[in-house]
Amino acid sequence: MTSALAEGYTATMNRHATLSLKVNGDEREVAFAPHKTLLEVLREDLALTGTKHGCELGECGACAVLVDGRPVLSCLMLALECEGADVRTIEGMQEGAQLHPLQAAFADLGAAQCGYCTPAMLLTAKALLDDKPSATRDEIRASLSGVLCRCTGYLQIFDAVERAARILAARDREDHV
Repeated sequence: MTSALAEGYTATMNRHATLSLKVNGDEREVAFAPHKTLLEVLREDLALTGTKHGCELGECGACAVLVDGRPVLSCLMLALECEGADVRTIEGMQEGAQLHPLQAAFADLGAAQCGYCTPAMLLTAKALLDDKPSATRDEIRASLSGVLCRCTGYLQIFDAVERAARILAARDREDHV
């Protein structure tokens, strides 16, 4: 390798991007290689390992997180695209010391088997219920269709989302009384 080429290679390898974003409610600033995906930055640079590596092709959905309230496949999104965004991972889903109703329903109904798809299922279901609290079974099925599960057969997952929707609706009614 020529000296000029070696210097260019070293300079490229040492370049870092800096990003400011909100992760699970906390303002964060992170430096990373500019080619990294959001998945890589979350897991490797922010130590948020609840988001899973799956196919890294956008086909399995295991890497889904919420960006500004919408499910996003973090393996397909460059971290640089998230400047100023609000990112929510599974680590930020519970409400204080309490599990989110979706998390509790998944545990109670056996919707989490091996657990690999569970973070993405939970976050995707949360986005659905945030937008449409009274989602039908068909809407739940369609919303979760991008996250593959090989363990549950999906029925327990659909049941858990429906249970959580009822719990959230009851809470909402209590808040308005």
